[in-house]
Amino acid sequence: MRASEPVCVGLGARPGVPADEVLALIARCLPAGARPAALATLAARAAEPGIAGAAAALGVPLRPYDAAELAGVAVPHPSAVAGAAVGTPSVAEAAALLAAGEGAVLLVPKVVWGRVTCAVAG
Repeated sequence: MRASEPVCVGLGARPGVPADEVLALIARCLPAGARPAALATLAARAAEPGIAGAAAALGVPLRPYDAAELAGVAVPHPSAVAGAAVGTPSVAEAAALLAAGEGAVLLVPKVVWGRVTCAVAG
């Protein structure tokens, strides 16, 4: 990966997660030389202070997607638990891929850490 390569970070989180927890996982998941160009998540979670706060702290846009959009994305690690809870079997991986655009690939598949899930696409 070239220096400062822009990537899109998909996030899933439980309600009430603070921004520092989200930012810590993003830092752990970013490939060497990558920088977030956007964060993406389920529309129902976009107003969560932790997710919105992470986007603000990084100075990047937050792209919300509804459950139907996310459910239409093929991902390597779908979750029946997420499907039952929020209406889509993938939030982080699907959101990262949608935000990165056509032809995107997962650079980092979903990582679950505490109450946050993160995936990176480019």
